[in-house]
Amino acid sequence: MHVKDHGNDHAHGDGHQHGDEHGHGHRNYSDIRRLLRRASLDRDVRALASDIFARIAEVEAALHGTSIDHVTFHEVGAFDSIADVVGAAAAIAWLAPASIGSAPPVVGSGHTRTAHGRVMVPAPATAELLRGIPILNEGQGELTTPTGAAILAATVDAFGPPPPMRVRAIGYGAGTRELADRPNVLRVLVGEPLGRVEETPAGAVIVVEANIDDMSPELVAPLFEAVLAAGAVDVWSTPILMKKGRPAITVSAMAAPAAVAEVERAFFRCSTTIGVRRYPVERTVLARSLVEVETAYGPVRVKVGAAGGQVIGAQPEFDDCRRRAAAAGASVREVMSAAAAASRALLPAPPSVRAKPGRENRARRKPSRRP
Repeated sequence: MHVKDHGNDHAHGDGHQHGDEHGHGHRNYSDIRRLLRRASLDRDVRALASDIFARIAEVEAALHGTSIDHVTFHEVGAFDSIADVVGAAAAIAWLAPASIGSAPPVVGSGHTRTAHGRVMVPAPATAELLRGIPILNEGQGELTTPTGAAILAATVDAFGPPPPMRVRAIGYGAGTRELADRPNVLRVLVGEPLGRVEETPAGAVIVVEANIDDMSPELVAPLFEAVLAAGAVDVWSTPILMKKGRPAITVSAMAAPAAVAEVERAFFRCSTTIGVRRYPVERTVLARSLVEVETAYGPVRVKVGAAGGQVIGAQPEFDDCRRRAAAAGASVREVMSAAAAASRALLPAPPSVRAKPGRENRARRKPSRRP
């Protein structure tokens, strides 16, 4: 199951902000626990709802320097917030997903009003509940409340784009609050992941590169291997012409920020360059997974790419095709063609095209007669 962020997705379902005046009640954490115990709820629903409220209580107690038994819920203690938590718990218990993913929550910007006054977005409790979770500082106002943050923290297994999957159901929930830059809509996809889901690489990377004109071409391949082993996600070379007409190459590598230092060391250790340059770039990357398909030559892994959970491409793994070809005494091209044909079953079916009536159909029509 995957939750997609379109707007005020992770705030209250009715679109209320933290400090809206709509009859919020003040309840102690003990009151909330008493309500949950007395309610006619399934065991799993009660357990998950209790966990969500416990997370909020622990954060509030730490922020106020008190024990959870003395925590008073303000906005979170209102009936609409209780309904949000219990409703989310009931939906998850009923769906019983194997895993839950979510887009990084959009927290908003600016300030919001709370029972304790005007605070920056994200509110202190929201920020604590989302500690360690990727967030997006977009939109105006408070777009993720402590309630929404607690639900995400308690239920989501991974944050990022939805993996390649066969979508079985789609649900939407809309709030009443009007947002200027995005729809106030929460979308949930329920589907079956395809194959073994791979970690989606980061969109923000650093390019490290150097111009080299005094190194034997035989050393380029070992340099590539060293740079990849150091943590680069890709490496390539480009022929260039330097000053005084000297032929040379530019060796470029992309790496996550955390791997840049090791990648630079690989450049200095395995090439003749005495300097490298680096600059940040943003990428748009597809979610991906590895799916095994059956062919006449044996099983071959296929890398599947998807956007928004929708599969848009599938490419056979070359090494698998080469091994199957060697074992069968066939060409690699034949095995790749067979794997590509088998992988078409992973792609969504094209939209049906209605055939326009042809001459044959027109001939069978009888002219209408007036009485």
